Amino acid sequence: MTTGTNHPAHTAEDVRAAVARARSAGRSWAALGARERRAALLRWKRALAARADEFAQVIASETGKPVHDARAEVLLTLVHLDWAARNARRVLGRRRVPSGLLSVHQRATLAYRPLGVIGVIGPWNYPLYTPMGSIGYALAAGNAVMFKPSELTPGVGALLARSLGEALPDHADLLQAVTGPGSTGAALAGAEGPSGVDKVAFTGSPGTARKVAAACAATLTPLLAECGGKDAVLVAADADLDAAADAIVWGAMGNAGQTCAGVERVYAVESVHEALCSRIVSRARALTPGEAYGPLTLSSQLDVVERHVKQALVDGATARLGGPDALRAPVLGPVVLSGVPEDSPAVTEETFGPVVVVNPVRDMDEAVERADASAYSLGAAVFTRDRAAGVALAERLGSGAVSVNSVLGFAAIPSLPFGGAGESGYGRIHGEGGLRAFAAPRSVTVRRFAPAVDLTSFATPREKVARAVELGRRLHARF
Repeated sequence: MTTGTNHPAHTAEDVRAAVARARSAGRSWAALGARERRAALLRWKRALAARADEFAQVIASETGKPVHDARAEVLLTLVHLDWAARNARRVLGRRRVPSGLLSVHQRATLAYRPLGVIGVIGPWNYPLYTPMGSIGYALAAGNAVMFKPSELTPGVGALLARSLGEALPDHADLLQAVTGPGSTGAALAGAEGPSGVDKVAFTGSPGTARKVAAACAATLTPLLAECGGKDAVLVAADADLDAAADAIVWGAMGNAGQTCAGVERVYAVESVHEALCSRIVSRARALTPGEAYGPLTLSSQLDVVERHVKQALVDGATARLGGPDALRAPVLGPVVLSGVPEDSPAVTEETFGPVVVVNPVRDMDEAVERADASAYSLGAAVFTRDRAAGVALAERLGSGAVSVNSVLGFAAIPSLPFGGAGESGYGRIHGEGGLRAFAAPRSVTVRRFAPAVDLTSFATPREKVARAVELGRRLHARF
């Protein structure tokens, strides 16, 4: 799971120097205007598409995932970059907003300006798609970007930065990658003094996010944090069980379970629980580890997966498929558990391995209650033949994104924002909210004519001001 290529361990001094270069490049990038940035980003997108196999090979070699999974990751990246480039002007461009009766003499407009330099700290599980959810949108919003990839996937970050410089030689320093251990990311966040970035977008564990947040707090640098999930699938009594089982196995076992919005918990109504378990086990047993999915990228994660499975069994769970014996490195076999107590780590903590818990519930009300009991609130899914009921259930869930009759349906829809709350972090990437996350609103008013009563002048007689205020009060008291 390595390219065999050495990458430098950049220091805090290196980071600050790179941020300075990025800021200089960002000024000319912001000055281009939205139309020119759109054209440039689409040129880069086409270049990335032409090099899809090259990117997929680097992703696969560094993460261990199959090349076909890596190619799908590249495609998702292209979809999101395309949307961000094409929609930035519409979302962030200046538009007129109502002034209201009190300020009818003012023309009010709203627009968004770039923040400057965005620091992006990326994960190793999806080393291209996930950070590009910040990088692409930040660039489209007119910013420069400093990208610190995971120390497990530095080659992806270096190749990404190099590809932009080659596609857009006039903006070679616009996207820069700094590589190294956690200390390099800490330096980018400002743990060793201000790095100069204007916002940080972080993806990783809640524990690391807290450290990044503490570093950002020292300089009041805003932070967007995506910290994982413990996503639940709710299966109603009328659900298509074959479709649900197929989606659950893919959502739980894809990428060896190393997906922040992957399926880790399933709550099925009692009347269909056994039938659903049977279908899930049948499909999971048919998988060939090493072909369907790769190894754990982070070897130490095996300890977490083993602890969750073993403790669940001690707590009274049943292993419907696999168990501790299936958890042999480098590629783990799929594990399906049922009857896991709700306070067991396999239910309460992020497992991040090819393990799924399938528990029975009385009804969908209990399913919603259990799904929302988690400290995480990133994604969820609902399976039912009644689409209206599915949407109603989705609206009751506290998760940031919900799919009905699919899992991860939102991942390939770039117009939808993505993010959660609680241990899943805060802020949103993707969609209009993702563009605005990397821009600052700027309000502008232009006085068109003198008002009948100028409330912002000492020259206006006090009695006239008082009458105008009283009139306004009466209007709001009545309507």
